[in-house]
Amino acid sequence: MNLGLVLVAVLVVLVVVLLVVAVGGYNRLVRLRAQVQASWAQVDVQLKRRHSLIPNLVSTVQGYAGHERATLEAVTTARVAATTVAGGGQARVDAEGALTEALGRLFAVSEAYPQLRASENFAELQRELTATEDKIAYARQFYNSAVQSLNTAVQTLPTNVIAGMGGFRTESYFEATGPERTDVSVRF
Repeated sequence: MNLGLVLVAVLVVLVVVLLVVAVGGYNRLVRLRAQVQASWAQVDVQLKRRHSLIPNLVSTVQGYAGHERATLEAVTTARVAATTVAGGGQARVDAEGALTEALGRLFAVSEAYPQLRASENFAELQRELTATEDKIAYARQFYNSAVQSLNTAVQTLPTNVIAGMGGFRTESYFEATGPERTDVSVRF
């Protein structure tokens, strides 16, 4: 066999293998990015569900504890801020953290009103909000797992080369901020 022909065959095989690795790596990065986007959409769905429950909760509390105006206004303001932040990112995380803090104060106020705690409407709204918070926590966890997979692929060989050429970037994790990181104070 001719040495030149062998070298050409080896070179062709090497190019084909590199091409297969590049296409496979690129497709993997596309799948991971799509998973991050889909998981963020699930977080967003749950956050919107929480936002839709809050007006009913505020109006129920207002009927029993109308003079707790500052707390009710804080929840309403935090909800408006959280619903007006577009997309993801740190601004959205901060707005949702402020809303979580305001809701915590609202539930603390409700403890001072036994007739409110006994209200079936309030109890149902509180249960729905608690279930929604659990779904938000799960969706955040799934999002962060998807981000970890994408970030690992973007930063490791050989996909980091493909990621650089394809414009893939690392994503930010959905992290707890300020009030969500502090311990809850329970007083009797």
